[in-house]
Amino acid sequence: MIDKEKVEAGVRLILEGIGEDVNREGLLETPDRIARMYEEIFGGMDMDAAEPLKKRFHASNNEMVLEKDITFYSTCEHHMLPFYGKAHVAYIPNGEVVGISKLARTVEIYARRLQIQEQLTAQVADALMEQLKPKGVMVMMEAEHMCMTMRGIKKPGSKTVTYVTRGIFNEDERLVNKFFQMVR
Repeated sequence: MIDKEKVEAGVRLILEGIGEDVNREGLLETPDRIARMYEEIFGGMDMDAAEPLKKRFHASNNEMVLEKDITFYSTCEHHMLPFYGKAHVAYIPNGEVVGISKLARTVEIYARRLQIQEQLTAQVADALMEQLKPKGVMVMMEAEHMCMTMRGIKKPGSKTVTYVTRGIFNEDERLVNKFFQMVR
């Protein structure tokens, strides 16, 4: 749960620390705005990522299910700057499937936490493995990191790509290749 009062006090300290006047007209409501924004962008911290995956349907199809180009926004835990991009989530059902919107919801819940992309990718895959008990899962994320584009090395447009495989995707290179073909 976000402690709005602490966030507001912290924002005031940051504003003072960078030499701003916290009583300046344009900044009077900034601490409150930031606190409300944090409630939204870190809302996944209070959510159970397993919840969207609980409603499942029986299916005889055991071929790959892929939801691609799921837009996500997250926040890097190292610099507290955004990273954003696309997630591609696939699984091989084991007699049950989940509604496709639930894959996007799972990505969203984990993305709305302070974290690193590598961890985010693994969390989504592990949640699917644990909840759906599929034959296998593969998750790939492509993201632009503001800590690389607006500070430090300043390389806008560069993308970080992470992927993880679980289950049968670890054993069957044909499935991995099919995933990459379908994503492109």
